[in-house]
Amino acid sequence: MTIQEAIKARHSVRQYTEQPIEAEKIQQLQGLIDQCNREGSLRIQLVTDEPNAFSSIIAHYSKFRGVRNYIAMVCKKGDDVNLGYYGEKVVLLAQMLGLNTCWVGASYRKQPDRYKVESGETLVCVVSLGYGATQGVQHPQKRTIADVSEDRRTTDHGKPFPEWFVHGVEAALMAPTAVNQQKFSFILHDGNKVEAQKRFAIFASYAPIDLGIAKCHFEIGAGEGCFEWA
Repeated sequence: MTIQEAIKARHSVRQYTEQPIEAEKIQQLQGLIDQCNREGSLRIQLVTDEPNAFSSIIAHYSKFRGVRNYIAMVCKKGDDVNLGYYGEKVVLLAQMLGLNTCWVGASYRKQPDRYKVESGETLVCVVSLGYGATQGVQHPQKRTIADVSEDRRTTDHGKPFPEWFVHGVEAALMAPTAVNQQKFSFILHDGNKVEAQKRFAIFASYAPIDLGIAKCHFEIGAGEGCFEWA
């Protein structure tokens, strides 16, 4: 499975089987997590064989079952966009490895003895991880390319968006966001510069991490070397 295929195949999964994650897959995930932490100055942490975070009534009410593995998304306060961007890279690798995931903002109990959160850092959310009882279902897209795109070019304003930009936005619209808000926009400037912005959202606390996830998808869909972030 390619990473582009993983974007299309990835759906949020809340119920998992008892099948353990193989050691080689854990190793591959940890390798990417280490790389993301170095590049993004983050503290993403993989937690395995830990059932307590999702054993609460609220987790049960939110239909989580069988979660024994998860990724603790920890970063410096205010660095949520960066965390979403790199965290989604790990999520997509998990999908490529045949695993399932779900970004979780509130339906879990903190387990501070299983990961580190230093002074000035925060646990923003976790991502459940494992072999899903199902592969999940795709949510209907609330927005279109026109809804989340803006043209601020001066020389080519009014002309069709370049193909790479369209592919980038299409990929971004498949990104997971809190309650499927999709409160982001991509603005095309001259010189193939792209600006990503978050929009007003009811669940505003999750908007920055949603924007980071969408940026990750846009970058993959557009293709390497086609644009620069403004």
